[in-house]
Amino acid sequence: MEYIPLDARIYVAGHTGLVGSAIMRRLAREGFSNPLAATREQLDLRDQAAVNYWFRANRPEYVFLVAGTVGGIMANSTRPAEFIYDNMMIHATVVHAAHLFGVRKLLYLGSSCIYPRDCRQPMREEALLSSRLEPTNEPYAVAKIAGIKLCQAYRRQYGCNFISAMPTNLYGPHDNFDLESSHVVPALIRKFDDARAAGREQVVIWGTGSPRREFLHVDDLADACLFIMRAWEDELHLNVGSGEDLTIRELAEMVRDVVHPGARLVFDATKPDGTPRKLLDVSRLHALGWRHSIALRDGIESSYRWYVENRPDR
Repeated sequence: MEYIPLDARIYVAGHTGLVGSAIMRRLAREGFSNPLAATREQLDLRDQAAVNYWFRANRPEYVFLVAGTVGGIMANSTRPAEFIYDNMMIHATVVHAAHLFGVRKLLYLGSSCIYPRDCRQPMREEALLSSRLEPTNEPYAVAKIAGIKLCQAYRRQYGCNFISAMPTNLYGPHDNFDLESSHVVPALIRKFDDARAAGREQVVIWGTGSPRREFLHVDDLADACLFIMRAWEDELHLNVGSGEDLTIRELAEMVRDVVHPGARLVFDATKPDGTPRKLLDVSRLHALGWRHSIALRDGIESSYRWYVENRPDR
């Protein structure tokens, strides 16, 4: 287990997002005194010259590369060029600057959507590139796969200590609750809360409700990221998840019971389901000694409280 001094210069790329803000909270709880961050206005991570200048000026020793353009099925379907361009550029500029300016270790965070649509379940790390991707998020998945290969290439050619981790579906505080671009948990929370406020007893859910998905609270992921930064040294990417899944119908019923008990679910089968099942094999991470600690129902309850406290006026 690598020792990281509490005064180490740690850069969180994407510190205001769902994952980045959770990592910043986790670092603060651990007592790290020197986290580094830059807003989008201060630093465009798609601009190599600007990223190089920032790395030269700030000299981070450890980097959590968790910045990116993300979204659910609708966002992936309507903004494919943005998803592939933004993510490939962000990964490339930060990894290259980390090499140029001597970063001790970098953790790149991808997504479970890197795996094939019809991947054998649960999905092992070795399944990467074994067959076709899910069409609804292919541009995003291709960008994330490129990020893994980028870290591996810099390890092989330059000896950089760059590692990758692939988390499952995430949710939690600071999530995106916009119905046009959000992932499934925040979208469901928003839909049921809007229906409750409007007095509607019916909520429409995209798809058939049959796909199975795995979910991890973002605070669990932040804990895992710090653990992996200390414990993992291999070029093989590492799966991060709960190792448990449920159907979208079961998830919707759970969110309903928390937000708007008694509401009736209506499934719109004309909308895409996406990949039939996405469950990560997390045996490698479990063998290292890390497991999630936040139960899904508890996480949904706390996420809903955060949303109520922080939502804009209707």
